[in-house]
Amino acid sequence: MDTKVKTSNHHTDTSHLRVNGERLWQSLMELAEIGGTAKGGVCRLALTDLDKKGRDLVTRWAREAGMTVTIDKIGNGFMRRPGRNNSLPPIMTGSHIDTQPTGGKFDGNYGVLAGIEVVRTLNDHNIETEAPIEVAFWTNEEGSRFVPVMMGSGVFAKAFTLEHAYAAKDTEGKSVKEELERIGYIGPEEPGDHPIGYYFETHIEQGPVLEDNDKTIGVVTGVLGIRWYDCTVTGMEAHAGPTPMALRKDALQVATRVMQEVVACAHRHPPHGRGTVGMVHVHPNSRNVIPGEVKFSIDLRNASDADCEAMDADIRAVADRISKETGLPIRIDLVSSYPAQPFNAECIEAVRRGAETLGYSHMNAVSGAGHDAVYMARLAPAGMIFIPCKDGISHNEIEDAKPEHITAGCNVLLHAMLERAGG
Repeated sequence: MDTKVKTSNHHTDTSHLRVNGERLWQSLMELAEIGGTAKGGVCRLALTDLDKKGRDLVTRWAREAGMTVTIDKIGNGFMRRPGRNNSLPPIMTGSHIDTQPTGGKFDGNYGVLAGIEVVRTLNDHNIETEAPIEVAFWTNEEGSRFVPVMMGSGVFAKAFTLEHAYAAKDTEGKSVKEELERIGYIGPEEPGDHPIGYYFETHIEQGPVLEDNDKTIGVVTGVLGIRWYDCTVTGMEAHAGPTPMALRKDALQVATRVMQEVVACAHRHPPHGRGTVGMVHVHPNSRNVIPGEVKFSIDLRNASDADCEAMDADIRAVADRISKETGLPIRIDLVSSYPAQPFNAECIEAVRRGAETLGYSHMNAVSGAGHDAVYMARLAPAGMIFIPCKDGISHNEIEDAKPEHITAGCNVLLHAMLERAGG
């Protein structure tokens, strides 16, 4: 669907337009006070009283900027600035304002407040767009209080049902539906009954690549596919003293060979292959007993589903070979799978053009983490803008980003959205 509008009758040169970086930074710092932690981070879990305060502040800012606010039944918020032709689907941007228990000031929050800053900038310069512009905040993106992650955008995209989301409970047994009702954020709109023309999301990279390459803007081409497995190696427990080395069936020694191969597999599928073992259970886990069973997690990621399939075949073949060599059974079970999500070529180029027009250094980037844009990309042409974060650290109270990078990402967002919305 092409909502880029011929603007010959209304054309305004917008190449000079820049956001007010100081105002954006101040907004980020003010929002960060809600749930602010002693270490300078933020703890504002989804659907808590603090989340309500955050939502109330953000929607107040939206209304002060002349936007109308719609809330849907899963608590997603849509803040709308009208265009000349309001029958066109809106050009949307957004992210989330819930945080991890030890979260930072920028993850998610930046994407929402950058959208509001785009609107404030258009207001400052009396610029009317052909299509309306909307800024969204999505419910429970982090998944730290309620599972699944990316809940609001997932319900919106019909990845799972509203009933499934409503039934999710936190550790205290409180459900999503109860907590949404309690904080007053169950709206009337059916999730998904809301057209989107194009979707953009600005975000800190949450990794070290941009900083390592000294680039200001990451032009995000897609989100890595993820495959999670449980691997079980079965040997036999025996006494560590009396059992000669040649007669052992040591599950841990065999498991460590497979673990090394997980990392080697990622290296065999560059440039975006990722391989991680993060969880290990050794049985019986006793100092003087040869381990009889080892279970461990395998996390494989790559930029396309074909690459993920190739890595799957690779690690299974290697495990099969090690099993034959050692005589110990090795089982690999797929426990969950998330497809790779390439972004829309037009959106990728709009971001690249924005960076070039504004003179920012940039490079292609992939997202190793999931974002609401993953679900939006199923519904509309979508793209993402990354900026560096200090030492690549996120989901941590010391998460940090430079004000000039925060401003740069928002400027690129402004120009990408204007190009799509018809300035």
